[in-house]
Amino acid sequence: MKHNYLKNVTTLKLDAEKCNGCAKCIEVCPHEVFEMKNKKSFIKDKDACMECGACAKNCPEKALEVDAGVGCAAAIILGALTGGKPTCGCGSDSGCCG
Repeated sequence: MKHNYLKNVTTLKLDAEKCNGCAKCIEVCPHEVFEMKNKKSFIKDKDACMECGACAKNCPEKALEVDAGVGCAAAIILGALTGGKPTCGCGSDSGCCG
């Protein structure tokens, strides 16, 4: 199931000039944020990014940047560690950003 979190708040950035088209970001992204177009990766759904950092850590060209450990990824991890509901402090009653 695809989740979108808060609109226009993710820290994800892609430098298309650096992208070599290896598609590692597509391979490791758990939320299908990326897609290939003209032999380069592009961000097809930025709001689906949970800021886990897998894309940036696996990009050999350092074309991706994201502040991992913030936002909903951190909330999910904190919830798992504490045994509670994931919460990112957004005020949603349904857990992490609805």
